[in-house]
Amino acid sequence: MYPNMWSRIRAVLREPAAEFLGTMVLVIFGNGVDCQVVLSGNSLVSSSPKGDYLSLNIGWAVGTALGVWMVGGISGGHINPAVTLALAVFRGFPWKKVPVYIISQLMGAVCGAAIIYADYFHAIDIYEGGNGVRTVPGTANLFATYALPYMTDVSCFFSEFMATAVLLLIILAVNDRKNGPPPPGLIPLVLFFTILGIGQSLGMETGYAINPARDLGPRLLTAMVGYGGGVFTYRHQYWLWCPVIAPILGAQVGTLIYDAFIFTGAESIVNTPDRFARRQHGHIEHEPREKPIAGADSV
Repeated sequence: MYPNMWSRIRAVLREPAAEFLGTMVLVIFGNGVDCQVVLSGNSLVSSSPKGDYLSLNIGWAVGTALGVWMVGGISGGHINPAVTLALAVFRGFPWKKVPVYIISQLMGAVCGAAIIYADYFHAIDIYEGGNGVRTVPGTANLFATYALPYMTDVSCFFSEFMATAVLLLIILAVNDRKNGPPPPGLIPLVLFFTILGIGQSLGMETGYAINPARDLGPRLLTAMVGYGGGVFTYRHQYWLWCPVIAPILGAQVGTLIYDAFIFTGAESIVNTPDRFARRQHGHIEHEPREKPIAGADSV
């Protein structure tokens, strides 16, 4: 009885747990490299700097690739609410799973950020100049994204919107069976290069969140550990309209563009015959529906 009960419980929790763990791994590597590179620049923390901007990009790319690699075969490896919502709107991903996936991703990001915060707690104290001192201008940006001062609100939104649209174009392309997909198991490697490229080309201005969970989860953690409400009031609720809303909308537009002009699979609503066509032709053959796409991101 008990083994059978556990099997049922695990069947229910398997996909949410996968999204939780995949996002947690993403944030552990991402926030971890942020802390190591920035904090080591203080001579009281480390005898020499441990990395540069390229190191940051590689760390986030590694986190994305390994997070997807670990759970892609179980949940699809979305590890990004923007990806989950895009697949639900355009590719028939079940809406009943969307809230569970997004909550799992967000909680995984909080957990990943908490692990890194605990690991670098003393280094943060030294960098901030006192035990328990936590400031938004100081080290909050080790966990969540904050735009450069010269960026306007419109420019910030556009940067995150555009980068996420590009991310979805690549994710959809490498999962398209009719568009030269990589060999089985190598999609995470493609995502590594994708995130590395986005960081190197588009990451400077807003920190390339391109993933609402990757930003909001660690931001919630910073609010809980002493950084205060400033993590939310920064630049007129920047946390909501830039690293959350912009990636979600960018993912929708990127998916619409790919499905409208490139993708031919019937699982997309863009290619699904309407009711009138069904009545006229009696029935329309459909390609088998693909499992949820492996995809993610960010920094």
